[in-house]
Amino acid sequence: MSTEMNPLRGGCQCGAIRYELSHGPLRCYVCHCAECRKQSASAFGISCVVPRTALHLTRGTPRFWSRVTDTGNTLDCAFCPECGSRLWHQRRGAIGTLNIKGGSLDEPLDLGQAIHIWTSRMLPGVILPHGAKQFPREPDEPRGAP
Repeated sequence: MSTEMNPLRGGCQCGAIRYELSHGPLRCYVCHCAECRKQSASAFGISCVVPRTALHLTRGTPRFWSRVTDTGNTLDCAFCPECGSRLWHQRRGAIGTLNIKGGSLDEPLDLGQAIHIWTSRMLPGVILPHGAKQFPREPDEPRGAP
């Protein structure tokens, strides 16, 4: 879904960093892994895959932190140095796409078609939408990192 006429906008919690996306999400993931739960301080994390060239910073400069994933990849994670909000991450070596953190977008996302991953680590009591595409671990399809 292209949003070239109406770019999506987002930023950190304190407003020090702002961005625009010239292209809408290619796909969205709801990740139930322990790392995404820690990062989001919630029951799951939301990431939307976008073309790397779609991200345009309009204010501020993020800092980066890197971590190794359960599958052995390294994520380079962008966050606001003022408030600590995670904004996006990119799997090291995946130069074509990056993953915008869903909560950093100004407008709420429709998660009706989101793909649920790491459902084997889903918290008790979380109920997935009927018919939701889901994977107990990483999906076999290329997707970038959660």
